Amino acid sequence: MRHVTFAIPGDLETPTGGYGYDRRIVTELRRLGWHVDIVGLGEGFPRPDASQKAAAQDRLVAIPQTQPLVIDGLAYGVLPEAAAALRDRPVVALVHHPLAFETGLAADEVDRLRISERAALAVARRVVTTSRTTAAILTDEFAVLPYRLDVVVPGTDRTPFAIGSDGAVVQLLAVGAVVARKGFDLLVAALAPLQSLPWRLVIAGDRSRDADAVARLDAAIERHRLHDRIESLGAVSSERLAALYARADLFVLASRYEGYGMAYAEAIAHGLPVIGTTGGAIPEVVPPSAGYLVSPDDAGALSSALREIIGDKDRRRAMSAGARAAAAALPTWEESGARFAELLGRLT
Repeated sequence: MRHVTFAIPGDLETPTGGYGYDRRIVTELRRLGWHVDIVGLGEGFPRPDASQKAAAQDRLVAIPQTQPLVIDGLAYGVLPEAAAALRDRPVVALVHHPLAFETGLAADEVDRLRISERAALAVARRVVTTSRTTAAILTDEFAVLPYRLDVVVPGTDRTPFAIGSDGAVVQLLAVGAVVARKGFDLLVAALAPLQSLPWRLVIAGDRSRDADAVARLDAAIERHRLHDRIESLGAVSSERLAALYARADLFVLASRYEGYGMAYAEAIAHGLPVIGTTGGAIPEVVPPSAGYLVSPDDAGALSSALREIIGDKDRRRAMSAGARAAAAALPTWEESGARFAELLGRLT
């Protein structure tokens, strides 16, 4: 049996796209006959203290030397010393998006993260990322040579298409952890001028990761008196999320940046029209036939797009048809897992 170890910071069950990707790839590798060990690297990432970094390095160097080792980029990019200690081993750095591209970082932290991640990536045997956009950034800005770089995009589940609300009020759905990068403050600002239109927004996403972003979201809802129009549910079960998708009329997310955009892909898989931004790799996921994308941080443009699409049922119907057509081209998790297995096989 082929063996691989996945080294994961924090809790693998954390409800984010990055952790979701890790979980599904592990599941697919096991289905394909791989023995997958999970090694926890502890808490504190991507801002570990010295003791957390030392403990993580000890766990990594203890892994059998000939065994492929996949290290999630949330930790790998801030462990350049550990990366150097592992440079002769079959290490795969899994980069969801560069750490320095997170929203809200101070300039000095951006510089530190760029230097740290560039040094770590320089010694990885292979680098895997989840979009062509991120691959290009890693080549251009982090000096990752193309021959060491693979793109394995997230899969999607084949799922029934949304049936919609079939009512007078357009049901908007946003899915994502409430963190600054997801732009929920921007979304509320864009919706505030549209209170004469018939809409209601449900936000499904973890509210425990970024207290400041949650406070900004709640304050914006309070300021614009939108309590009866916007509901922020927090993290929900997969069954509840499927029900939300099924009854939605329009998916909207104002992300400032996405290394891929799994929530956008899930919306497409459900046949939903999408309003979003051009931040990062989102245009790779959302074709013009299915979505209306505006520049990140442009509340006015986002508001105009929402006004246009909320008020035009025929346009929503046409965009939904575009999403359904695009859904067929999205890779399945089986396909993504097989691609990941293939690249691991080249390391052994």
